[in-house]
Amino acid sequence: MLCQTPGSEPSLIDCGALRVNARLPLAERLAYLYDGLRTLIERCQPSEVAVEEPFVAANVRSAMAIGEARALALLAAAQAGVPVCRYSPAEVKQSVTGYGRGSKGQVQEMVRLQLGMTEAPEPQDAADALAVALCHLARCRTNDMLREGTQT
Repeated sequence: MLCQTPGSEPSLIDCGALRVNARLPLAERLAYLYDGLRTLIERCQPSEVAVEEPFVAANVRSAMAIGEARALALLAAAQAGVPVCRYSPAEVKQSVTGYGRGSKGQVQEMVRLQLGMTEAPEPQDAADALAVALCHLARCRTNDMLREGTQT
């Protein structure tokens, strides 16, 4: 989770990943994730939520799991009345690394540098989420500048 006040650099509030026991039945894993997301939204009161569009590769099982988790995030945000912005993986990589096909390691290192962290964020999922947040903040800054430019 990041915060940014007008005219300042983004600052890290917290990051991490929800982990669930893979041996639990699917419905219980999804319920755990949903409850965790709802709790996080209640505790942090974000003004917006940014999510990455899924990248569908050859592994259908992974794509399904990502889709289910993403749907839970969208539902938790919608139920809390928090607007959601979506970004493609290429948009996120372009925004954070300057190259739309950057590697996971490059993304992780650029997140570390942009947030002034001494170590790269772990786990990788946390780094990915922070990259999406940085992409969103960059888009918001651009939109604000465009709005200001049309008002002059």
